[in-house]
Order: sequence, then structure tokens, then C-alpha cells
Amino acid sequence: MSSNSTSSTSQQTTIDNEKLQRFMGKILSDFGGAASSVLVYIGDKLGLYKAMSDFGKPITSQELANLSATSERYIREWLANQAAGGYLTYDPSSQTYNLPIEHAQVLANENSPLYAAGGFQVLMSFYRDEPKILNVFKTGKGISWEDHDKDLFEGTGKFATLIYTANLVNSWIPALDNGKVEQRLRQQGTRGLKVADIGCGYGTSTILMAKAYPNSKFYGFDNHAASIEYAKNKAKEEGLGEDRIQFEVASSANFPLPQQEGIEMEKVGEEAGYDLITFFDCLHDMDDPQGAAAHSLSALKKPDGVVMIVEPFANDKLEDNLNPLGRMMYAASTMICIPTSLSQNGPALGAQAGEAGISKVVKAGGFKHFKRAAQTSFNIVYEAKDQ
Repeated sequence: MSSNSTSSTSQQTTIDNEKLQRFMGKILSDFGGAASSVLVYIGDKLGLYKAMSDFGKPITSQELANLSATSERYIREWLANQAAGGYLTYDPSSQTYNLPIEHAQVLANENSPLYAAGGFQVLMSFYRDEPKILNVFKTGKGISWEDHDKDLFEGTGKFATLIYTANLVNSWIPALDNGKVEQRLRQQGTRGLKVADIGCGYGTSTILMAKAYPNSKFYGFDNHAASIEYAKNKAKEEGLGEDRIQFEVASSANFPLPQQEGIEMEKVGEEAGYDLITFFDCLHDMDDPQGAAAHSLSALKKPDGVVMIVEPFANDKLEDNLNPLGRMMYAASTMICIPTSLSQNGPALGAQAGEAGISKVVKAGGFKHFKRAAQTSFNIVYEAKDQ
């Protein structure tokens, strides 16, 4: 008995050195990525990638310093880091660095659907919010959206632009109700559809839809006043008047009906409701997602109103999310989604709630019809209807 116990203990404490070294290699890679993400953020803030892209040919550290009005010694070290990470290429014979045109689409071209600078801005907010996150781990409390570092708001807006520009009008809306929603949005006439974008943030999704469907009226609602103010100013910059788009501070469970003239109260839901209500990457963050679903159902025009819910891609089982995307999503969920919901005593669904989790909430809100309408590598689009 004693011999077997000793043998078992010995087996448990035997270290597989090869496995250990592989794990240390992963740690080293993560160290490099985490440290370098700050330098990518700095490169974007100082316009270094843009300067290299505009330069159009391999560049020396001194030339880049001159173009960006920065210190050559810091630029020299920054360039070396970026080359070591594969973001830039280096030619030792000429001691010049180059930003490949493919990489420029991700790092320098703000009009590219792959522009990822916003993601690094979000990461910076994680670092700055670490003391707050550490505290809520101990207390179990939350952090409201407005109490996060401002880079979270700006970075989320930029990153959302990347994803929504590529998919929203091209594939997500066309997938709703077998294409009927898009047909109705595009049809000519004096009375277009009325669309409510709930949790609109900086208004990225609302503005994209308003520009794509000029015959319809769009309303953006969010409980974060600073985001609504930004959205209003952005809409003006885009040339969208209040006859096309309006933004208002409002709760997801109590946003107002669209303004209608001459509609009797008993016809609310028949004529005065919204034709389409959207939730972009926000339902899982809310304090009362079931209440938001229930209020959306009451605010829909009957019988053809549709709710579109865009959520981060997630499988229902945790073990099926243990991959690079799941890793990123669980990190974002820990830092943003869970604290936001808990700050209002919400259910803390998390960014990886999955189809089963979202379906349960939506059906509990009264919807009879719920299905997956579309998906990408990063998102799943759900459709909910009264019947």
C-alpha cells in the first residue's frame, strides 16, 4: 500500500520537460504580443503606419522620424520590434523597413474593412482598467460602461466599423425574414420603414444603415450620454439630418416609440411600432436582456416587425469555444461584458452566451420565433419575430 502510494505520488510529480518547454514558448509569444500591442497602439496614435504607407517605399528610422516629428532613437527601437513581430519587413543591406501593402490594409488604411487599430485601442483600455477589474474580482460587483477608460468607447466604435461595414448591408440584413426586410427597406415611397438601433453606442451601425437605406428613418438609443452625443455629431458629419436619423439617451427596456402623427393608441403595434429593431453586440451586456426583449416585442409593428440580434460568435458548450477566438472573447467578456451587466445587477450572460443562451432570453421575453439568420467568423446574427 505504501509502495503504491509512493509510486502514484512520483508519477504525479514527474515533469515532462518537452511539454514544459512548449508551454514556455507559448508564454514567451504571449509576452511579446502583450508588450507589442502597446507599441502598435503608439504607432497608430503617432501616425507611423500611415506615414510608412504614404512614403510608398522602404524607409530608414531617420526618415520615419523626420516624417512623423518624433525621436529617431525611439523610432529605431520601435521599428525593430515591429519587424521582429512580422508587422514590418527589414532589409539588412539597406537598413530599411517596409510596410507590406497587405499589412497596410490592417494598420494604416482607415477605409479598409480590415482596419484593426480599434482593437488595439480596446486593449489599452483593458490595461488602464486593471485596478478596477482586480477590485470587482474580489467584491463580485460590476463596472458600468461609462466608468471604463475612454479608449474602450473609441476603440469599440472603430472595431465595430470594421466588422459592420463588411457585413451589415451586404449579408446580415439581406438574411432577415428571407430577404423581405431588405426589400422593404429599399422600396421607394414617402413612408419608409422605422428602425430602432438599441445599444447603438457611437452610432456606427445606425449610421451605416441610414446611409444604405435613405427611404427609411433610423433611431439610435443608448444609456451612455457621451456616446449618444458623439453619434449625433458623427451623423451631422455624414450629412444625415434628423429627418433621416435621430439619437436619444434611453434604456433598452424603455426606449420610446417612433413619432407618429394621427395614430390612435389602440393601434400602437399595428401602425406606430418599429418595423425593425436591432441589437448589435450588446444584448448580453444588459442588466435586463429579457426585459429588453419584451419591450422590443411590444414596440414592434405587427405582424411583420423583426428583431435582429447580432452577438459574438459562440458555441453553446464551453469546450467548443476553447480556441483563439474564444480566448479573445472570454477576455473581453471578463473585462467588459460581465462587469457592465453586474454593475446593474444583471444576469451577466457574457460574450459567449451562445445560441441556446440568447434564445432562452428572447423567448422568455415573449417571442415565438427565433432562429440563426447568418453568421461570420466573429458574429452570429439571430432573427426574432412575434410569429
